[in-house]
Amino acid sequence: MNTQTRPVLDASRVSPEALGLLTSKHTDVVTEVENAIAKNAIVVVGMAQNPHVRKVRKALSDAGLEFTYLEYGSYFSEWRKRLAIKLWSGWGTFPQVFVKGVLVGGEDLTKAAIESGKIREMLK
Repeated sequence: MNTQTRPVLDASRVSPEALGLLTSKHTDVVTEVENAIAKNAIVVVGMAQNPHVRKVRKALSDAGLEFTYLEYGSYFSEWRKRLAIKLWSGWGTFPQVFVKGVLVGGEDLTKAAIESGKIREMLK
């Protein structure tokens, strides 16, 4: 397992004006996602029209795993809200699947975790 993390620009290297914008945009959306993750065992954050979101939701349903789904726009709308979520989570694509507050990943990693039994283990 890779324990290295990607570098993140230190806040001390961001102007106060830019930092204010970074931390204030769409805080309501990030709060909504955080609240859902705190209250639900499995949360899928996605967007309309994305086939990977549709496939991961089907995989979870087929495995008999209940989940909460949060949808933020489509390819044609709400990209700023999705960007706020990406910046918050550090995960650059959708879906974003959280199990017990832990980001599992997108479609491929979630399907692998279903098949290996890791998600059921996380739910215990």
